[in-house]
Amino acid sequence: MRSYLRRLARALEREDVRSISRRYFISNGFDGALTSVGVSVGAYLSGIADGLTVFSIGIGAAIGLGTSGVWSVWEIERAEKRAELARIEHAMLSDLDETRIHRQQTGARKVNALMSGIGPIIGVVLPMSPFLFEGTLLSMRTATLASIGVAVAILFTFGAYLATISEQSWVVAGARMGLAGVLVAVLNIVLPG
Repeated sequence: MRSYLRRLARALEREDVRSISRRYFISNGFDGALTSVGVSVGAYLSGIADGLTVFSIGIGAAIGLGTSGVWSVWEIERAEKRAELARIEHAMLSDLDETRIHRQQTGARKVNALMSGIGPIIGVVLPMSPFLFEGTLLSMRTATLASIGVAVAILFTFGAYLATISEQSWVVAGARMGLAGVLVAVLNIVLPG
């Protein structure tokens, strides 16, 4: 297990791996946070009166999105890395199986798939957590508003983080991302469903 973690850490030392993993993590975390807003508002408007039920529905969404993130990226990166390896082999007129290049690509694929799966799980589980306190500390309405608030805060954090990479205003970038959560909440209220 320790050597496996060392290999993943080594893969993360490479900027190209960090860049792709960051994209998958934030993109799928964004999807997870918006999904959690839809679940929380939809559950409230549907009259679900038990926070644990809403949390369970959210966990189901997290499992689905997390599995989708890992599986799809594993297959996407597998195809892309194989094509890249084939181009290098063709140029070098050599088989590169079991070489450092092959191992680096495998490590990159594992990291990318893992980060792709973690993003939506965080994006759903954290916003759903207020529903665990429904009935003791929070009412259903307050848990729903807190859930939306947590999701918007996560989205804001993603935007602010991306701004630090691209040297933009973190407040503006965070607000742009957070606005998506507010928009999804409003659309769930306004649109018939």
